[in-house]
Amino acid sequence: MRILVIEDEPRLLQLLQQGLRERGCAVMTARDGRSGLEAAVACNFDAIVLDIGLPGLDGYEVIRILNERRLQTPILALTARDAEDDIIRGLDLGADDYMTKPFSFPELAARLQSIARIKGNAGSGLIQVGDLVVDIARHSVTRGNLAIDLTRSEFLLLVCLARQTGQCVSRQALMEGVWGPEHGVGPGALDVLVSALRSKIDAPCQNKLIATVRGSGYLLRHYAAAGGSLQ
Repeated sequence: MRILVIEDEPRLLQLLQQGLRERGCAVMTARDGRSGLEAAVACNFDAIVLDIGLPGLDGYEVIRILNERRLQTPILALTARDAEDDIIRGLDLGADDYMTKPFSFPELAARLQSIARIKGNAGSGLIQVGDLVVDIARHSVTRGNLAIDLTRSEFLLLVCLARQTGQCVSRQALMEGVWGPEHGVGPGALDVLVSALRSKIDAPCQNKLIATVRGSGYLLRHYAAAGGSLQ
C-alpha cells in the first residue's frame, strides 16, 4: 500500500511512518495541510492518514478541497476531538473513517486496509434506477440531465443502495459498506450521510428514490412502494 501521512506532530509522524513501513507500506509524509494537499493531488496513494488539527490549512479544509477536486483516495482522519459533531463534520465532508487520539496502531493499520479494500472492491459497471444513473467505474452520478457531485462516502452509500434496488438494506450493512466492518462510527453519522445524499439525489426532483424503512434501514426505489412502513 502507498500511504500519505499528513501530521504536524514530529514524534507521531515518525511513529506512523516507521510502523507503516514495517508493515510493507510505501510512506510519504507531510507536516502541514498545504504540502499534504499538494502531495495528495500530485501522487497516486492507496490511502491518506490526515490529522484534523493541522496549522494553517486544517484537515477539514484538506478534505473539502480534495473532494471538490474529485480525488477518490480514501481518507482516515485523526483527531484529538471525540465530540460527535466534529466526527460527523469530517465524515460529511468526505473522510472515509476516523480515529481519535490516542489510538491503537494495529487498529489504525487494519482500518487503512479496510478503507483501501472498499475502494478497490467498489467494482465497475453501470446501474440505472429510473432516471438515476450510477457509473461505478467513473465514480459519476446523473439524474435526468443533471450531473450530481457526491463525496466518496455519499457515493459508496448510493452504490450500496443501488445494488439492491427495491430491497431494504440494513443500517449495519450500509455503515459497513461505507466505513468498513471495523468502523466504530455512531448511528448519527449514517443519518447525516443519508440526509446529505437525499438533498442531492431527491430534493431537486418530484419522484423521491430514497426511502426509510422504519426500524430496519433504507432502500432505493423507482416509485412509492405500496404497504410497509416507509417515509
